[in-house]
Amino acid sequence: MVKNSFISVISQKENEENRGSVEFQVFSFTTKIRRLTLHLELHKKDFSSQRGLRKILGKRERLLAYLSKKNRGRYKSYKFKRILF
Repeated sequence: MVKNSFISVISQKENEENRGSVEFQVFSFTTKIRRLTLHLELHKKDFSSQRGLRKILGKRERLLAYLSKKNRGRYKSYKFKRILF
């Protein structure tokens, strides 16, 4: 529970600062992925949500690949932050 509240504080802080950054978009997709996986644990046959989850996973993967190509330092710092959560 503490982890989720800490993440929501970070998301509110970043929401005010820079919504268009690649890191924020990846963070946003990660929260959507977590929400969808919880939904799919309850509703295993919800195929449209499964398709949406796969699309979001692909978008996040492409954004992380873009970030690793364009700015390796920001990519590594983002990966480090992600491990801490």
